[in-house]
Amino acid sequence: MRVRELHDLVSKPQRHFDFAQMSGADRYRLLASTIMPRPIAWVVTRAPDGCVNAAPYSFFNLFGADDPVIALGILARPGAPKDTATNIRATGEFVVNLVPFDLVGAMNATCVDAPPDVDELELAGLTTLPSVAIAPPRIAASPVAFECKLTHLLDTGPGQSLVVGQILHAHYAQHVLTGDPQRPRVDHAALDLVGRMHGASTYTRTRDLFDLDRPLWQDAKITATTAS
Repeated sequence: MRVRELHDLVSKPQRHFDFAQMSGADRYRLLASTIMPRPIAWVVTRAPDGCVNAAPYSFFNLFGADDPVIALGILARPGAPKDTATNIRATGEFVVNLVPFDLVGAMNATCVDAPPDVDELELAGLTTLPSVAIAPPRIAASPVAFECKLTHLLDTGPGQSLVVGQILHAHYAQHVLTGDPQRPRVDHAALDLVGRMHGASTYTRTRDLFDLDRPLWQDAKITATTAS
């Protein structure tokens, strides 16, 4: 991008927001409509009494690979914490399943505000497979599932929690892997994941892609010397 184009961008009128003067609902609407697209963690937990819970969360991402660490932001529902947060606090275990386009209907069905003793996976007509190292099962139809152990849980606001977990085991469907079986790559077209966008019900598919080569400092020095 040329210097003139950058100047045109930064010179556009801007508006300042003081979050301390805004309601929680207004802050959420503004932030969730700009920090996007967001990957979706379809989280399965098991309560101490054995009841299975499932719900999708888009405040989610990977935060390291050595050790492999992911984090979830879980907000409260009106009047009570969500079952996912309650179960993770009690057991320290959860499974993150990823959401392809062909499972968005089932994922949406698990958004229902059901009581804690209702199995959302059963409501959505989904079957499960046992995990290797933890009690919560994984969603059989999901192309990728991560078995996770809680490492940190931070209360970041009223009824609002940040869950940090270590990935113990990963399960990948064979059809989303390609190349050398010893060092496979992910076929992103086959994976066909969806992400959350703005509003209460807007999603996106990971189809519109482009590539950018990462610059190297040595190349940048040569370019600068040539230009001068």
